[in-house]
Amino acid sequence: MRLTLCRSLAVVPAAFALAVGAAVVPPASPTATAAVRAAVAYERGPAPTWAGIRTPLGPFSYSKVTVTNAEANGFGGGTIYYPNDTTQGTFGGVAISPGYTGPEGHVAWLGPRLASQGFIVFTIATNSVYDQPTERGQQLLAALDHLVGKSPAQVRQRLDAQRLGVMGHSMGGGGAMYAAWSRSSLKAAVPLAPYHTIKNWSAIYVPTLFFAGTEDTVTRPEDHAERFYSSMIYARDRAYAEIAGADHGTFVREHPLIGALSVAWLKRFIDADTRYDQFLCPPPTGPELTEYRDSCPHA
Repeated sequence: MRLTLCRSLAVVPAAFALAVGAAVVPPASPTATAAVRAAVAYERGPAPTWAGIRTPLGPFSYSKVTVTNAEANGFGGGTIYYPNDTTQGTFGGVAISPGYTGPEGHVAWLGPRLASQGFIVFTIATNSVYDQPTERGQQLLAALDHLVGKSPAQVRQRLDAQRLGVMGHSMGGGGAMYAAWSRSSLKAAVPLAPYHTIKNWSAIYVPTLFFAGTEDTVTRPEDHAERFYSSMIYARDRAYAEIAGADHGTFVREHPLIGALSVAWLKRFIDADTRYDQFLCPPPTGPELTEYRDSCPHA
């Protein structure tokens, strides 16, 4: 295992914050409610702002450790990113899979982004780049099991094994859906431009945020993410975000809006942190979003 120390950007230049924060306008937070809100057990980090969750790096410095293929059991290895902080309690964990023929590097942008916001993140390589969605879902669960039981002590001492979630791109997004269906104890799922041959996911109850791109010709929204979202008729919490101008490759690199909404969703449901409701419900609007749907009972 190779250990690397990294630093996040606690302070972002004002010009950059304004630039990334101008495109989508989230609904205003009710200040009266915020003033009297009781503390949530898993609040981590400072009070969130829209500009703050759009930036590539949040308030936590982080480290990372490599898990080799030989050390992995049931998946192809990967990289664990974790906050250095030990003063605020434990952190939730997220495993993330790339898509068909994609390397771990396709989801690597999410490691620093999420770890610096207060999550333990495991970006994985799959056993084969040709693995199908269900196989990728099984590997995501194997990666979570590795986090809980076999990761280094400095990771396990920071991890809350009861607060876990999954993400994935393309077939990895289909894998995240399979993982959420297979393990209902998960707290959140975020499929990015997901693909799966199964179209009815009404048996998923895990809070799930689907992303799609208007220019995606690989996983067309009406055939995949939108359809999956609509099928989750029994889920209390679900959302669908369609990103204007996004194609299939948009989701394998840093994107302020995709990153911000992912952070907000994971914070709200893995951390049960209601401070992030303001970014999700009522639904955000703006030119970067062609459509956003949210069941909105979670506030």
